[in-house]
Amino acid sequence: MPQTPEEESLGALVAQASDHISTLVRSEIELAKAELRFDAKRVGTAAGLFAAAAFMAHLCLILASFAIAYGLNALGMAQWLSFTIVTVFYLLVAALLVFIGVRRLKGLAGMKRTTRSLKGLKEIADHEPAA
Repeated sequence: MPQTPEEESLGALVAQASDHISTLVRSEIELAKAELRFDAKRVGTAAGLFAAAAFMAHLCLILASFAIAYGLNALGMAQWLSFTIVTVFYLLVAALLVFIGVRRLKGLAGMKRTTRSLKGLKEIADHEPAA
């Protein structure tokens, strides 16, 4: 004969609650896995599209470089000189980017404030009398 909820023992209620919580946790974990797989696929697809776009932009830069060089050539400049001018321009841009990057790296603080704070804490700890 089945027991009414009032007649169930505390142990049986705890076992049921534990079973329900366990089922709930497993379901939440499965949901999280499914969402993560879905997001990972979307991120992977987006990364592939960004890589393809970067490759296409790089090809456009190469073609634009040829167009500029041949344009200079059409203006009466020697072909070797027009290609040299385009190459030197890109070398100057690259050098400028390296210069800016190096200056940005020199500006790194290197956790100076944290180091100073830790030294201050050490000094405070060293000066406190032992109990």
